[in-house]
Amino acid sequence: MAKKDKEKLNNEISTESENKPLPDFAVELDNVSFTYEEGLPYALKDVSLKVKRGEFIAVLGHNGSGKSTLARLVCGLLTADKGNVTVWGYDPADKKQLGKVREHAGVVFQNPDNQMVASIVEDDIAFGPENLGVPRAEIGFRIEWALKAVGMEKYRHATPARLSGGQKQRIAVAGVLAIKPDVLILDESTAMLDPKGRREVTEVAARLNKEAGMTVILITHFMDEALLADRAIVMNKGEIALEGSPEEIFEKGDELESYNLSLPEIGAICNKIRAAGYELNDCLQPETLAEEIKEQAQKSGFKPRSSGDIPAPIGKNGQKEWDIDISNLDFTYSAKSPFATKALKGVNLHISEGEFFGIIGHTGSGKSTLVQHLNALIRLPKSQKHYKKPKVKKGQTPPPESIITIGGYDLSNRKCDFQSLRADVGMVFQYPEYQLFADTVFDDVAFGLKNFKKGLSAEEVERAVRESLTAVGLDYDEVHDKSPFDLSGGQKRRVAIAGVIVTKPKILVLDEPAAGLDPLGKRDIMALLHSLHANWCKTVIIVSHDMDEIAENCTRACVVSEGKIFDCDAPARLFERAEELFSLGLDIPTTAKIQRAMSALGLELKSDLTSDGFAAAVIDALKGGGDA
Repeated sequence: MAKKDKEKLNNEISTESENKPLPDFAVELDNVSFTYEEGLPYALKDVSLKVKRGEFIAVLGHNGSGKSTLARLVCGLLTADKGNVTVWGYDPADKKQLGKVREHAGVVFQNPDNQMVASIVEDDIAFGPENLGVPRAEIGFRIEWALKAVGMEKYRHATPARLSGGQKQRIAVAGVLAIKPDVLILDESTAMLDPKGRREVTEVAARLNKEAGMTVILITHFMDEALLADRAIVMNKGEIALEGSPEEIFEKGDELESYNLSLPEIGAICNKIRAAGYELNDCLQPETLAEEIKEQAQKSGFKPRSSGDIPAPIGKNGQKEWDIDISNLDFTYSAKSPFATKALKGVNLHISEGEFFGIIGHTGSGKSTLVQHLNALIRLPKSQKHYKKPKVKKGQTPPPESIITIGGYDLSNRKCDFQSLRADVGMVFQYPEYQLFADTVFDDVAFGLKNFKKGLSAEEVERAVRESLTAVGLDYDEVHDKSPFDLSGGQKRRVAIAGVIVTKPKILVLDEPAAGLDPLGKRDIMALLHSLHANWCKTVIIVSHDMDEIAENCTRACVVSEGKIFDCDAPARLFERAEELFSLGLDIPTTAKIQRAMSALGLELKSDLTSDGFAAAVIDALKGGGDA
């Protein structure tokens, strides 16, 4: 950044003088405790924390550890039951000072829909500055700067309701940046973003911290994001369990596991190779691990054997009963209106029965639109009651019809039994816990069963609900008569999944099923899906922004970009096209990054890109060159 631009940025972010000396600490918590309801365990218990002005700290912890409660106490959305909180020298518990607290501290939460207030993007971003009395001309500059900071300039005049979840999250971040806070709190605010969006948001936070002195509190489950911080704290059951530099925290791998966390993927791979007898130093970057492997190769040799682990692509040969075929799929939101947005453009895709299939793509690429067609939440034009074949001008070729067949269902036929289809093709949305609505867990899980499979006896319904809750790892007797809204976040997600699998669908489609969960929660959800897949679910389809998740779990995956299928292959082959994926705003798995770094050092290796597979390939290559 040029010196002149840097000075301008510093001036723009600096808060106007209040004739008050700057505090030594941006945020202070002194022996703070908080509970959401008397009689319940403390969400925060005797927490003391000091965050220096200009410091960048990362807050890690399992779901329910108290991270978000801490954020809400800092910005004044909650008031401590015991102890004191100060932000920039002001007390958020004092109503007279609360306005000043919110001038100095801005928070971005995980779900952007909870922060949207206007029908046009620029109005939404202007909301905060307007309430702070910022001059109109200055507001215009702030809108432009904040949108540019998160890569959303072209959506200035868009309607938030028509944006994807990831696009909304960027707008939410921009809305907070526009108030020019001295303290920026990001509460899992990158959880639903694509890799490029994650990088942009965290890089903006890091840049504002380094160049403008903004204090950043980053609450995250992404272990690699914590490496950006000066200091990291680990929370467990409402208390601070660990504190130190990120490197110091990640040296305590076993202790992290006890708090439902994990090492960054590179650290875990390093440990697997080390367990085979090779002396590696701790590594947190792909290039560092590649150097360590090269050092071992110089001692023992390096002879990779040809790998037969990469599965061949699954084609249409030997069509099976529950194959999915999509042909010429087009879809436009708000067609024939000024807000028309082409979401899908001639998608052709075959998914074979038995696959654990992944769908990846940048924010707004059309992924969610695509999967919503699979159980007719979005109906094909020809299947709709008032469909009329479009008129074609003389001499023009009529556009190809959009066709989807799933098993014996033809989704382009208006006589298709869509109710039966939705029992056989289960859909779990982003934030599945927001699908919950009933008074009890039992009623919530039983709802779909009673609607899709009428005529079941009370005993049959109870048996199915019990089986479904047990399948997702919940104790039926413990939770069936509780309100779903009294459960933890992870439990809510499991109940929502139970409500979909209770009909035992042949195909299960999940849109970002593990987003927002701690590392152990992610592993548990993926293990659950593999269990369902092995036992009775023919095909599992997951939409994900997590490239490691795709490489670790999927037999095959497709990349959606700008409403089209860019490529479809086994992850090990798909991620070989790294530069092209980067250009699409995507990323590659950690294992693929290490392989690229090794290749740059002259160590060529092929693996299936799973963590275990990659570590085994490295160990095999080192053993192939000599004795370990």
